[in-house]
Amino acid sequence: MNVELRRLETRDLDAVEEIERASYPTPWSRAMFAAELQKPSSLALGAYRETGELVGYAIVSRYVDAWHVMNVAVDPEYRRRGIARELLERLFDVTGADPKRGYTLEVRVSNTEAIRLYEGLGFEARGIRRGYYTDNREDALIMWREPPPKEQAS
Repeated sequence: MNVELRRLETRDLDAVEEIERASYPTPWSRAMFAAELQKPSSLALGAYRETGELVGYAIVSRYVDAWHVMNVAVDPEYRRRGIARELLERLFDVTGADPKRGYTLEVRVSNTEAIRLYEGLGFEARGIRRGYYTDNREDALIMWREPPPKEQAS
């Protein structure tokens, strides 16, 4: 699906909340999204249709040794069209000049589709956070992607 990727803005929060509620049993609050949009260490991208409608988003936050993929969601009507992959690949492009930081995320152990997506993007399972999700105490799979290789000097 052809989408335009650009930074999320505060004016997008109504659409973000709608997608978030349709995507997760324990959705982030509007305040959590607003805080991420304001943090200088975070990068939030949205995927927009030609009409300007937001259909997905991804948020990463920079920490000492890693970029943490905080949230990825796509409107249920637009899933399985490569939008989440495109968002994450763009985030990797934008943050990839930092050879010291890899990428990490947590994902429900039951979310096999997301795990398959992340593995296809180079993430590997590195551990389990027991009882991580508050709605049902489900475990989270901790995944890691190595930093991009350093450019070889010519």
